[in-house]
Amino acid sequence: METISDFFTLLFDSKKLIHYGGFSLLLVIIFIETGLVFGFFFPGDTLLFTAGLLCGTNDLEINIFLLLFSVTGAAILGNLIGYISGKYFGKKLFAKEDSFFFKKRHLETTKSYYDKYGGVAIIVGRFLPVVRTFVPILAGTIDMNFFKFKLYNITGAFLWVWTLIPIGYFLGIRFPQLIHQLEYFIIGIFLVTTLFLIKGYLKFKTKKP
Repeated sequence: METISDFFTLLFDSKKLIHYGGFSLLLVIIFIETGLVFGFFFPGDTLLFTAGLLCGTNDLEINIFLLLFSVTGAAILGNLIGYISGKYFGKKLFAKEDSFFFKKRHLETTKSYYDKYGGVAIIVGRFLPVVRTFVPILAGTIDMNFFKFKLYNITGAFLWVWTLIPIGYFLGIRFPQLIHQLEYFIIGIFLVTTLFLIKGYLKFKTKKP
């Protein structure tokens, strides 16, 4: 890729991204987005849906169950790394200044969902950009019981992956022509998830003294 602009163009084009890096890159991105503090900008929801759609149309030549279990494993491992990093370094994040790869408001938004849902926020947060990156880190920071965290982590990963990938997969089988209108689905998913994210952040701001 010639420029940074090309990189970000590729990053937000899920179809090209999967074609460019294949199955391996998909797993790496899901792992990074669900556990590393700088992974919040990766488009996890649209990647899962797109991977399912491409699998259903045979553009991505991989067995659907291998895809499902592998991506679920990457999501579980990502959250686990996030929990561990939060346990040992999380408190420093709340004192960290904003940078290109870190915004304190992301932690604040995540905390608002945690305050509302408790540990279940780990499950709910799977379906929300940014929140799914920071909620395991927050869980580690506040020393959530590790057994409970594992339960929420595994449950959330299965619900997230086994919802979005199969939806894309069966649509790909039934309506293969949808591959040519993929951008509309991606925009729709982005708008819905972003709306919930903004709603949570605004609610948190109104509660602040």
